[in-house]
Amino acid sequence: MGPNGTGKSTLASTIMGDPKFEVTQGDILLDGQSILELEVDERARLGLFQTMQYPTEIPGVTNADFIRGAIEARRSDEEKGSLVAFYRQFAKELAEKMNFLDMKPEMAQRSLNQGFSGGEKKRNEILQMMMIKPKIAMLDEIDSGLDIDALRVVSKGVNAMRSDDFSALVITHYQRLLNYIKPDVIHVMMDGRIVKTGGPDLALKLEAEGYVGLRDELGLEIELTDEGE
Repeated sequence: MGPNGTGKSTLASTIMGDPKFEVTQGDILLDGQSILELEVDERARLGLFQTMQYPTEIPGVTNADFIRGAIEARRSDEEKGSLVAFYRQFAKELAEKMNFLDMKPEMAQRSLNQGFSGGEKKRNEILQMMMIKPKIAMLDEIDSGLDIDALRVVSKGVNAMRSDDFSALVITHYQRLLNYIKPDVIHVMMDGRIVKTGGPDLALKLEAEGYVGLRDELGLEIELTDEGE
């Protein structure tokens, strides 16, 4: 969580390998392995996944083809067997996940994000995540612009992924998302740095006092530290 323009989306994009950003200090480790030198597609194959605030429309590429291609790119040689069996299993699982997310079957054959409403785009990204099964998903404002029904469905998809093999970095401005997706830890980012960490109650405090209250609190802490207290 954190104010607009504080670096939350930049952090997620940097972890994913967006070439617009250069890491000048530190490292990014995935399962103990540095991924700084890896391209975006290589990071994705290792298990990273990112949703976007404004998903790109790709005419001519269907949802089903896009998701199937992403899954095939992550399959190891040992996992590759009969293509017929793979396609059957893929079609079965895709139908199940779309039904779980209350998505109409015809959306599988629509061009990726083309003509989708905001809610459809968000559901579609959660569908991609559920099908690809990443190790770590960075979900950037998945609640933005959603009505209550869509928010519940999207949250249901994220919660269905919770396991020892999956983690999510959820970027949000609002407590309402956290009514449906209960976080283990909340980090607050300001001016490009994580300035406070806490449990779910921290979001309630921010809702009540805003970021101005937190700035005042942190300013008081800094003043006391300067005085040796």
